[in-house]
Amino acid sequence: MKTLRLILGDQLNYQHSWYTQTSPDTLYVLMELRQETDYVVHHVQKVIGFFAAMYNFAAYLQKRGHRVVHLRINDPDNTQHLTKNLDWLIEQNNIECFEYQLPDEYRLDQQLTSYCQQLNIQSKAYDTEHFYTTREEVAQLFSSKKTYLMESFYRTMRKKHKVLMEGSEPAGGRWNFDSNNRKPFKGNPVQIPTHQFSHDYRDILEEIDRAGVRYLGTPLADRFPWPTTRKQSLEVLDFFLAFLFAHFGNYQDAMHTGHWSLFHSKLSFGLNTKMISPAEVVNAAVAYWEKHPERVSIEQCEGFVRQILGWREYMRGIYWAKMPDYQHLNFFGHERPLPDWFWTGETKMNCLKHAIGQSLNYAYAHHIQRLMITGNFALLAGIHPDEIDQWYLGIYIDAIEWVEITNTRGMSQYADGGIVGSKPYVSSANYVDKMSNYCGTCFYDKKAKIGEKACPFNSLYWHFYERNRALLEKNPRIGMIYQLLNKMSNAEKQAILEQAESHLSNLQNL
Repeated sequence: MKTLRLILGDQLNYQHSWYTQTSPDTLYVLMELRQETDYVVHHVQKVIGFFAAMYNFAAYLQKRGHRVVHLRINDPDNTQHLTKNLDWLIEQNNIECFEYQLPDEYRLDQQLTSYCQQLNIQSKAYDTEHFYTTREEVAQLFSSKKTYLMESFYRTMRKKHKVLMEGSEPAGGRWNFDSNNRKPFKGNPVQIPTHQFSHDYRDILEEIDRAGVRYLGTPLADRFPWPTTRKQSLEVLDFFLAFLFAHFGNYQDAMHTGHWSLFHSKLSFGLNTKMISPAEVVNAAVAYWEKHPERVSIEQCEGFVRQILGWREYMRGIYWAKMPDYQHLNFFGHERPLPDWFWTGETKMNCLKHAIGQSLNYAYAHHIQRLMITGNFALLAGIHPDEIDQWYLGIYIDAIEWVEITNTRGMSQYADGGIVGSKPYVSSANYVDKMSNYCGTCFYDKKAKIGEKACPFNSLYWHFYERNRALLEKNPRIGMIYQLLNKMSNAEKQAILEQAESHLSNLQNL
């Protein structure tokens, strides 16, 4: 039977069972689509990275004897629309069966489900064979509970997949070493090994420009730093284990002006395009820890495993349990637009200048920069969650909606009212100063709450809690905040709130 198999840009699973056998009757198709480049303004490295990875994957399949059509962005036959291209391929090749792998984005899942319902040929959907969990597993685990709880899910996953387990007990005697993973980086070790590729993808950038695709950020097309094959993704994993893993856990929350990724693995693009799998990453990390206990402690290993086996799978489960309603949640009713400097990094706040600046330069910021710098400010300033989602989805090379929206609208903005996080993650300048060296050279005074040079985080922090008192005061995890707020004199509180109002009316110029 003549079969057309669709491979989406984030389904580059070299180890999928589809590819174990070749058949002259099976035609694979990959498409570079304006439908995908234009639904949000993406970082140009994200567009280049996906196009390059798709090109390399198509070449890999062709080399192994598979029949492949790769519709490039400027191909005359490319309608730039997913289902119109499928219609054309089915007609041109007398296709009798259409098959695809389950998309990880709700909008694509809906589009393909609807498409198959109107097809007059057979169709079938396959699992991507990438994740530890099914789409429904998180929802099923908590079906009898009032709330979801990441820690319960994480322990269940550790037991189920026998990861970092000693019989029925957790390795090291504890399930979670998060309290050991919050050290600031003070410059020791001074030399942090770096690993970046230097691909020449100027030809891909020229095609993107010729197509008229809008984008943001720095291309780095003549020295593209991200992995675009499975082999390169595994190389990134090996480098992380050999040179960064030993310090990852301790410093995973640290931020530094001189080191844009510190000890983070930068595996997220390889993982989210499925060039490598979470299981092989976790297994490699655990095996390295077991082989080198003198170099890598359980704190480092558990902290890394928790991100992949725990948080990443949990976010996907929340996404499929709560979409499509999740994308409209706005618990605080925030309405402000993003300041323009979120697109340029031109702000006097040093922490935001660096976090946004490196995002524009490298299409990357690590989780604490995303949560406690850009996300923290956006939440304190009352930015509409739609604007935050669009920005995060566009600017980061690893941002695909299933992992972006749950981390942004949920964890970062608490717009879901507590589905992902048990409290809003906000801070004053005190946390930023503790975990980074951003404040030392900032225009603003990290200790001041009031005045021209008072750090905006300080007054916005108290303004956030005061204006949301009715929604948050009874939250048991933040009761102490309201005790401190209540102890302020009326004069002090009023002065802080007026300072915050001044900042809010002047966001563009901070």
